[in-house]
Amino acid sequence: MSQIAITKDNIKLNASPADKREAIALAGQLLVDGRHVTGEYIEKMYKREELTTTYIGNGVAIPHGTNESKPFIKSSGISIVQVPGGVDFGEGNTAYLLIGIAGVGDEHLEILSNIAIVCAEEDSVKKLVQATTKEEIIELFERGM
Repeated sequence: MSQIAITKDNIKLNASPADKREAIALAGQLLVDGRHVTGEYIEKMYKREELTTTYIGNGVAIPHGTNESKPFIKSSGISIVQVPGGVDFGEGNTAYLLIGIAGVGDEHLEILSNIAIVCAEEDSVKKLVQATTKEEIIELFERGM
């Protein structure tokens, strides 16, 4: 996936968040732990979700910060949270895969388009949700499925 590397440390398998907020926190914490963002970025992810949902269809949500979150981004990165049981994203939408993103400058636009390509196919999303190892998820993304 372009020059943004997905590492095993940025992936959480078999998460079962109680709600959308907890799911976003998991995606955000992986970005914090990966030193891509500071802790304040998670608050901006919540804000972004309040403005408009980051659910994009096919069981995928892409939580990210608002434009005001730029100062909290140290480096571009993504996090992947697999939620086999799904988490309610409102309006009848259930997310099974959350892809948290943080982009320096306009890099988030490129990251978004790469994710959109991979997640456009329902079968591709299904493979990611059913993946049993972090390596499998990395491989699926790197191959572009």
